[in-house]
Amino acid sequence: MAIAASAVAAGAALGGCGTNATRTSTPTTTETLGPASASDWRRLGATLTGTLVLPSNRSYSTDRLLYNSKFTDPRPAAIAYCDGVDDVSRCVDFVARHDLTVAARSGGHSYGGYSSCDGLVIDVSRFNSVAVDPSANVARIGAGTRLIDVYDVVGNADRLLPGGSCPTVGIAGLTLGGGVGVFARKFGLTSDNLRSVEIVTASGDRLTADASDHADLLWGCQGGGGGNFGIATSFEFAVHPMPLVTLFSLQYSWAAAATVLEAWQHWIASAPDEIWSNCQLLSQGTYGFLSQVSGVYCGSAPALESLLAQLRTSIGAAPVTTFVGSDDYVEAMKIEAGCSGLSIASCHLATDFPGGTLSREAYSAKSSYLDSPTSSARAAQLVHAVETLHDDAPTVGGGLAFDAYGGAVNRLASDDTAFVHRNKLAGIQATYSWTAETPRSVIAAGERWLTWLGETIFTPETGAYQNYIDPTLEQWRDAYYGSNLARLVKVKATYDPQNRFRFAQSIPVAV
Repeated sequence: MAIAASAVAAGAALGGCGTNATRTSTPTTTETLGPASASDWRRLGATLTGTLVLPSNRSYSTDRLLYNSKFTDPRPAAIAYCDGVDDVSRCVDFVARHDLTVAARSGGHSYGGYSSCDGLVIDVSRFNSVAVDPSANVARIGAGTRLIDVYDVVGNADRLLPGGSCPTVGIAGLTLGGGVGVFARKFGLTSDNLRSVEIVTASGDRLTADASDHADLLWGCQGGGGGNFGIATSFEFAVHPMPLVTLFSLQYSWAAAATVLEAWQHWIASAPDEIWSNCQLLSQGTYGFLSQVSGVYCGSAPALESLLAQLRTSIGAAPVTTFVGSDDYVEAMKIEAGCSGLSIASCHLATDFPGGTLSREAYSAKSSYLDSPTSSARAAQLVHAVETLHDDAPTVGGGLAFDAYGGAVNRLASDDTAFVHRNKLAGIQATYSWTAETPRSVIAAGERWLTWLGETIFTPETGAYQNYIDPTLEQWRDAYYGSNLARLVKVKATYDPQNRFRFAQSIPVAV
């Protein structure tokens, strides 16, 4: 096979994924030995090929951090940087022996802070190999790989894997929860392109789940959410020949925001699969407001222009600024990631990667969906919601982003994969962010705004996106999984009957 491989190393993340059962060299046990002592932790560290970081280690204060600096106090008993599947198995065995909580961390981006716990964090960032077989249109990717490295290696093999935009997100979490991104309407979700997954289960078995073996587990990994069934170590994806990629952005005055949102909904509902778009209504703190439609088109700029002309006509008002331009896949994804002009190395966290320049962020979020185009009154209500954020917390940035569904996403049935949201026009992500200098009173005002959105603006029946996991969401089981919940519970009970992999919003073993 013609394999194009990255120079960056091997695959693992806590998630719901996982052919043939193979016992790793360190089998797990159900015998419980009681709380872990200092000598127990030392023995674990001595058995690992990788590194065990304890609170007494100098690097602990940095190693314990998650991507979202909102979570200031994650203090795990230890962090294991695993260097191979045997390390993962030893850690799972240790957790079982000492009845510890466990969390896996790749990018550490869990919106709920579930990438950490008070027990053992299994860090899989060293599992980051990427190999592409262009002749078979297949990519094999380690579960700890950051998205920017996926796009770099896959793109340089002249292939495309649809996925999200944040460069430091881990491929495991993105895939296990669905994976909405800028090529989803043409090529589907990241999880729709998943062909097999290798995992270590709570019993210590190393499984490969594909369409022939453990197909129920593969199904659960295609949108069932991370952190539920075992520790994923690698993925195999279908990848696609590279299309011509054209980006666009249209900015409008805030006075036209409601008209822009209403017109965009009707326009994207009838748009061809080749175009993905979002509509952003944002409060930019002291900079005022932003009303913008942007997106990515699989095709030429002239062909895109004819589609955009339809949108401009529907809006009526002229855009304040317009950008339409073709670019290659990797550069397009860097633009979407907010690191345009930077090297691949620079598009990593400064604390995690040599040459990285990016910083952690502090933010809170909530999600919902649009089932169909809204009325003018509803569009005006959503615009007013952004104005309310600006009134209540004028110095923070935030607002509403509407991400288009449809196309390849909606052509699958709701039970073809665990990702149930197959009849949506768009997903809505509400966010607000702040800096270390933001007063606590302003941060609290933003939190109240999100609560108000959930109680009075969003419609709970439309559901919520499990990758924007929300600890404040009361009916989260129905919102994330809907009619697929009962089947997911069966998968959970089969592969983790003792509920070893659990957190506040994990799939239960029974309902």
